[in-house]
Amino acid sequence: MSSPAPIPVILDTDIGTDIDDTWALAQLLRCPELDLKLILTANGDATYRASVTARFLSVAGRTDIPIGRGANSFPMTGGMNQEPWIKGYDLTQYTGEIVDDGVGRMIRLIEDSPVPVTIIAIAPAGNLAEALARSPGIAARCRLVGMFGSFDVGYSGGLPASAETNVREAPSALRTVLAAPWMDVLITPLDTCNAAVLDGDNYHRIWSATGDPMLRALIENYCLFAPLVRWMHCDFFALRSTVLFDCVAVYLAYAEDFVETETLRFHVTDDSFTVRDETAGEFTARVALRWKNLAAFKDDLTARLLNARQTAPS
Repeated sequence: MSSPAPIPVILDTDIGTDIDDTWALAQLLRCPELDLKLILTANGDATYRASVTARFLSVAGRTDIPIGRGANSFPMTGGMNQEPWIKGYDLTQYTGEIVDDGVGRMIRLIEDSPVPVTIIAIAPAGNLAEALARSPGIAARCRLVGMFGSFDVGYSGGLPASAETNVREAPSALRTVLAAPWMDVLITPLDTCNAAVLDGDNYHRIWSATGDPMLRALIENYCLFAPLVRWMHCDFFALRSTVLFDCVAVYLAYAEDFVETETLRFHVTDDSFTVRDETAGEFTARVALRWKNLAAFKDDLTARLLNARQTAPS
């Protein structure tokens, strides 16, 4: 039997601040189910984020993927925590394509695609809101998979819920995005993605994969990120990953077997919380609220990163 055609995807990312975006990009590059058509940078310094992306794609041998500069209508917060990795890197020498109007390229890709496109949104929603303002009809041709929100579990790993960063940095943009008529909306909030940490043998195998240029670049970025990050004391980089929030969104773009989803109605409040309201909620989405098999997700993520995966999840 022939394999199904890969799903065309667009990655909307604020890579270069939290290291999990870089892990998610590495994961995506090793998902045969997904065909990455465009990487769109979001928030803050577009040249910095494009440079991190371009150098990583060069190391991975994937300069065929265009990099689009996003609308960047929101300021950069959290820092340029992978800047040492691109010190001396000249973006003008990148052999792939850098698109100045990344939002415009995203719109054209969606409009020209003969099949629905999946947008993997792992950044504040400014680019998507801008795209909808320019071309509202794209939502009906797309599936949206995103890392947004917090319902029962916060950053602490329990109650109360948190004002999750991708919501907090652009709540009005997220409201615009959630109000659009997408073919499907599936999100991983902190309730599930806050548990996505690789440790033990899984992490050791990736840390030790020195013969793999892409994984070596991933670990180099992590080691440089660790002393610069301001929101945590990252002294554990030789033992485990940080929380890989965005890797769960990449997983949900090709499978849902390891999570339990519910269709929720909810509000995005003025103070950036996602709050259930089953009778009058403004927005509806399928939400991955719980894990069925967290260990299997971690094993699958590890195998993909190591190019050791034999079969897709059933």
